[in-house]
Amino acid sequence: MNRSFKWLIAIVVIAALALGALHVIEKRRTQNQADANASPKTSSNLMELAASDVFDLKEVELTETQPISGSIRALNSVFIKARVAGELQGLTVREGDRVKPGQLIARVDPTDSQARLNQALEQANAARAQMQIAQRQLDDNQALVAQGFISKAALNTSQNNLQSAQANLAAAQASVDQARKTLSDTQLMAPIGGMVAQRLVQPGERVAVDTRIVEIVDLSRLELEASVSSAESLTIRTGQLAKLQIEGMGQALDAKVLRISPSAQAGNRAVLVYLGLESSSDALRQGMFAQGEIAISRSRGLAVPLRAVRTDRPEPYVQMIEQGKVMHRKLTLGVRGSEGGETLVMVQGLSPGSRILLGHVGALREGTPVKFTESAAPTSAVKEADAAIGKGAR
Repeated sequence: MNRSFKWLIAIVVIAALALGALHVIEKRRTQNQADANASPKTSSNLMELAASDVFDLKEVELTETQPISGSIRALNSVFIKARVAGELQGLTVREGDRVKPGQLIARVDPTDSQARLNQALEQANAARAQMQIAQRQLDDNQALVAQGFISKAALNTSQNNLQSAQANLAAAQASVDQARKTLSDTQLMAPIGGMVAQRLVQPGERVAVDTRIVEIVDLSRLELEASVSSAESLTIRTGQLAKLQIEGMGQALDAKVLRISPSAQAGNRAVLVYLGLESSSDALRQGMFAQGEIAISRSRGLAVPLRAVRTDRPEPYVQMIEQGKVMHRKLTLGVRGSEGGETLVMVQGLSPGSRILLGHVGALREGTPVKFTESAAPTSAVKEADAAIGKGAR
């Protein structure tokens, strides 16, 4: 009996301890739930932002631009070619040398040309002598006809002989002019001033007619030859200004649209546009690649950075901050342009002063609370966002 009573007491004590433990666990669970309810429900999801993560929407004057790219080329360039065949002599200029207009670049061996000129001169002298003989004979026959010693038919023959001699002399003089021109063609002169871009033959080589000797380019006037699509060419006009950036050069170059090709290319339907550089630089070379933008028009309105527009949905949208939370707003996109080195796009559906999250922040769930770091600028919009979060905590 005593043993059973002891076991009963032990069971009662264990049961009491178990009930006490359960009561303590339940009390702690209730306290934790109350603490969780008292704290901000989304505190673990709070997004902390810096001032550089947002863009304050405002009205700007935006320049609509058209991107272009192409190669720089000299407006004036020329290949000096051989105009007579022969051995090339006196070619001393090389790539990079400067030449002046009319400067002697090289010459072709003039021996043959000089001999032909001498031959033509002798033939002209002989023809002149024959003409003089025919002239004296005509004068004598005219006197004899007047005295009645010869017939008028003989006088006509003398006149015909003089005319034939005059024609032979004219032909001989033409041959002299041609030989003299051939002799002068043996000297190769620079038609323009500039720099030697290529030297295509070496002294002592025998060249044929139209053989390219050197190429000269005038770097004082440069232009960009850009290829644009047919649709893009419709917005380009002569006189429009552009900014060009050449690889390796830190400063952008000013340019102006000078000419637009009146026809599209047969292969790709592209249209060639030529832009003249407003100022040249000694560092520029023909064939350099350049890219830039043509200023098409200017308009004023609300614009956001292109990098802030998100396109991971069927319709473009931006992430913005309203009452301390992230909200998504659909957009109607308009004109694109650049301002201060930033590509902007006109938008509809937003209000001035809205704070837009930039693209590097990443995609955030709509309704995510945000808070700005203490180092961020204390703008009124930031204060409102922090106040909204603080109200939710209380």
